[in-house]
Amino acid sequence: MSQNSETPSTNLLAIAKHFRLAGWISLWIQLVLGVISGIIVLLFAIFSQRSGSPNNNPGTGFGVFLAICGLVVLGVGIYLAYRYTTIGKKLQSPNPSNRPRKLETVQVLRLGLWVNLGGILVTLLGAQAIVGTLVARSISPQAVTTQLFDPTRIISGLDMLVVQANTNTISAHFAGLLVSLFLLNRITK
Repeated sequence: MSQNSETPSTNLLAIAKHFRLAGWISLWIQLVLGVISGIIVLLFAIFSQRSGSPNNNPGTGFGVFLAICGLVVLGVGIYLAYRYTTIGKKLQSPNPSNRPRKLETVQVLRLGLWVNLGGILVTLLGAQAIVGTLVARSISPQAVTTQLFDPTRIISGLDMLVVQANTNTISAHFAGLLVSLFLLNRITK
C-alpha cells in the first residue's frame, strides 16, 4: 500500500474510495439490522421471564444465548466496518508513512472475514436451537389436543420475532462478509 511518492496514485485513491464507501455501507447495514435484532431479543428476554410463559424452554434459552453471542460478534463486525473507513481515509494521506501497509490492510480484511463467518455460525446454531424447540412444541402429541387449553403449546408472535431477529443478524453478518470479500478482492488486484 505504501508508495515512495508524496501524492497517492490514482489506483490507491480508488482503493481508498472503495474502503470508505464499502465500510460505511457495511457499518450502517450491520448497525441497523443489529439494533433491530437486539431490541427483539431484549423484548423476548423480558417477556419470556413471566411465570407460565411458553418460552421457558431450555432449548429456546440456549438458542437465545447463541443469538446474543451472535449480536456481540456483530458488534465486533461493526467496529471492523468502521475500521475500513479509517483505513480508506489513511490511504488518501499524501504522507506515505501515514498509509497502512498492504499486509496490515489484508490482515484486517481477513479478520473481518473470520469474525463475520464466526458470527454467522453462532447465529445459525442459535436459530437451529430456537426453531427446533418451536417445531418440537408444535408437533408434540399433546399439542394437537391441548393447544386450545394449554397456552404453553401455542407458538406466539414473539417466538417468531426471535426467529426473525436471528435472520436479521445472519443477514448483517453476510453483508459484512460480502464487503470484506469485495475489499480483499479489490486490494489484491
